[in-house]
Amino acid sequence: MTTGNPGMIDHMGLAVTDLARSKAFYARALAPLSITLLVEVTAAQTGDRSHAGFGAKGRPFFWLGDGDTQAGSLHVAFTAGSRAEVDAFHRAALGAGGRDNGAPGLRPHYHATYYGGFVLDPDGNNVEAVCHRPE
Repeated sequence: MTTGNPGMIDHMGLAVTDLARSKAFYARALAPLSITLLVEVTAAQTGDRSHAGFGAKGRPFFWLGDGDTQAGSLHVAFTAGSRAEVDAFHRAALGAGGRDNGAPGLRPHYHATYYGGFVLDPDGNNVEAVCHRPE
């Protein structure tokens, strides 16, 4: 018997060069989306590296870990409940030290109501908030 939603991502992890800096960035950038730092795990607990788990409703789903980073950058998109949340995410991420990688706006080449805003995090990863609702 299958539980949950097959094909849905349960959680993801991202290696960062400076965990404290990235925790501060994501705490501010994700706040408008009601995503907060929920748990921290020490290197002593894992036997390897420290981690910080961000999420909502008591469940962490976006993890940062210190140590070696991947070659190149990643793209991660967070669902926003409204276009105003996308705008607030973009402002908050820029205020936290992110670099603009695409101002909030419609991207009709994806689909007619795709509204996204993009920033680069402290490690150069492309972070997006997206709303698919027509508004």
